[in-house]
Amino acid sequence: MKSKKGMFYEFALSIILLLVLTNNMYASWESRGVGGGGSFYSASISPYNSQVIYIASDMSGVYRTSNFGASWETIDFKQLGGGINTNVCFTSDQSILYALQVTKKDIRMPAKSIDGGKTWTNPMASVSQWDEGYISLRADPNSTGHLFITTYSELYFSNDGGTNFNLVYTSPNANGLFIAGVFWDGNNIFIGTLDGLLISSNGGTSFTLFPYNGIPPDENVVSFAGAKEGNVIRFFVVTNLLGWVGIETSDFLWGYKNVYRLDWGQGNWVKKINGILPDCDQPYLVSMSLNDVDVAYLAGGGINNCFGHNGPIVYKTTNGGNTWNRVFLTDNNQNIATGWQGSGGDKEWSYDEYVNSLAVCPNDPNLAVITGLGFVHVTDNGGDNWRQAYVYPAYENPAGAPTPKGKYYRGNGIEDTTSWWLHWFGRRTIVAGFSDISGIRGINSGKTWSTGFSLGLPYNTTYCITEHTKSGRLYAATSTEHDLYESSAYLIDYHIDNGSGSIVMSDDGGQTWQTIKEFGHPVVWLAIDINDEETVYASVVHSTLGGIYVTHNLSDGDSATWTKLGNPPRTEGHPYNIRVLKDGALVATYSGRIDAGSFTQSSGVFISTNGGMTWLDRSAPNMSRWTKDLIIDPNDTNQDTWYVAVFSHWGSPPNEVGGLYRTTNRGNTWQRISDSYRVESATIHPDRPNVLYFSTEMEGLWRTNNLNSNNPTFTQVVDYPFHHPIRIFFNPINHYHNEVWTTNFGGGLWVYR
Repeated sequence: MKSKKGMFYEFALSIILLLVLTNNMYASWESRGVGGGGSFYSASISPYNSQVIYIASDMSGVYRTSNFGASWETIDFKQLGGGINTNVCFTSDQSILYALQVTKKDIRMPAKSIDGGKTWTNPMASVSQWDEGYISLRADPNSTGHLFITTYSELYFSNDGGTNFNLVYTSPNANGLFIAGVFWDGNNIFIGTLDGLLISSNGGTSFTLFPYNGIPPDENVVSFAGAKEGNVIRFFVVTNLLGWVGIETSDFLWGYKNVYRLDWGQGNWVKKINGILPDCDQPYLVSMSLNDVDVAYLAGGGINNCFGHNGPIVYKTTNGGNTWNRVFLTDNNQNIATGWQGSGGDKEWSYDEYVNSLAVCPNDPNLAVITGLGFVHVTDNGGDNWRQAYVYPAYENPAGAPTPKGKYYRGNGIEDTTSWWLHWFGRRTIVAGFSDISGIRGINSGKTWSTGFSLGLPYNTTYCITEHTKSGRLYAATSTEHDLYESSAYLIDYHIDNGSGSIVMSDDGGQTWQTIKEFGHPVVWLAIDINDEETVYASVVHSTLGGIYVTHNLSDGDSATWTKLGNPPRTEGHPYNIRVLKDGALVATYSGRIDAGSFTQSSGVFISTNGGMTWLDRSAPNMSRWTKDLIIDPNDTNQDTWYVAVFSHWGSPPNEVGGLYRTTNRGNTWQRISDSYRVESATIHPDRPNVLYFSTEMEGLWRTNNLNSNNPTFTQVVDYPFHHPIRIFFNPINHYHNEVWTTNFGGGLWVYR
């Protein structure tokens, strides 16, 4: 018979287990951060519920709001992957949507939803393809089956909801078939292109090209919009000096020419530029509701610092283009409720720089949205007033007043900036390394954050943060160059060698920072010697001067002496991780380098047992071109068990070498325990030795519960919505409750709790 004491303990344990299970029942992944910060594109507003907006990012995320930007959800990448041209298209049935998705290996293909955007599939049965997929997609708002897709020079049309496509037009233009816009009117379809106005009068079976009469041939039509009211069909176009398939919106700045209007049936396009300030503003986007011919919006970027700064610009006409008025008034945030960007704020309007996309509600000209290089703004009263749509409304700042510096904000779910690192300082403060916004500092256990611009972080990117145990001082690795070892551009000497970087220090938990060592080259990693905290190692990146540097007098601050260690064999200046083992050995990874379009065999895993004077190559053959993170198993007291993440590369075979590798003898032999195409990093659960998470470039987050078996079984974390997590962190204070955080390449921060 059990004692009363034993029965009590058993009862208590059952209650604890019940609480844990109950807590996990409601646990989910949440987006966290300061909001915005990266580039947004392809906005579209639903004609069925004007509170619904879709927006895409160049970092693959697609975002949806059902409350006009007060909060956002990230669409699961397994359903719809995004890109610059992922505009969600509405049809005559609110359940049927189309979009141009980006698939696993950066191929752009049509996607279709028949349940209002909950799930997406590829509808195509057969159509000729080009290697990188399709450039644009548009769907008829008055039908469920009419849509077209384009390649660089070809237009394919479908009358059956995307099952079959027919080639209906091939552009002879060397700059390709640039789609400036489309207007659908029953069997009449009007498509604005660089070649002219493509018109079909038979529902897309065939198209005829008509010139833009009245527009000089040296002006390129780069945006086209139309509306119909009664018997009047009215079009607007914006022209530019430049124009080609794949042009970035930034290229349109300084190239603005004119705005023209055409009422269908009239012969010539008529210039309509009254009120536009061409010496100050460069519009290149036009948008209209489909049912109002008098109201139209223009958007673009400011130049020449006319209003004390450059930034996004919006014009509006209410009389069919006879006069235009500026309605997005950034001077002192005149009619804009701001987040952390604004006149006087952590970043000025010049950070957003210009408008990437402009959308007006198809059936209400009072509702509009603009996106830029960092932020989203909306209006629901025709541009009289605007508000930010990237932090929760309770945190926004009033219009007509300077935006404060150093304020803490709560992001509302639309996060598309790259994050690299998390460090907990005490119980409730988190410091995070980011690209583009330098870094952020969170309080209240990461519910609210301030940006790196107010913290004094010096450069574009903060890659790594570590803490000196005795002093509590924080150190961080910073760089002018973002995306190191991620995109092909940042594997090439040209980009990296022109960058700079430094080590910075904070004595107040990351609230302020100061530079203690300027290397003049990107710094991507720091490691404090666990045996001697005066000794710190830094990964400095440069094709000839890069390598691992060390100081043995860290406490001297900016007077500390730094010395470059010996170069491991085969390496070419691209160091990445550094791990210091308890016995004093150093283990390092070097990452990829591209020269003349091909990967060099300069990557891998290396160990030194003499303080970095000499190194042994402990790489598996598959690690020679693009190695990522190295993880020392915390449950191996001898520190012989390591895990290494590897990316598959292109070029010289063997190519499909990515995955997660394990050694149990310090790299003398390796086992490939996962063959995922590209693995970024891995983390072992601090309390559960058999649980490991790893992150991938295009396949999201993965987990195993039997890590220590000979052949671990990995499964995808199905409710993780973003395709490219980078690193996985456990809250050191709350890891018993499985509070897992991830940093992401373009998805900000996510937490599971």
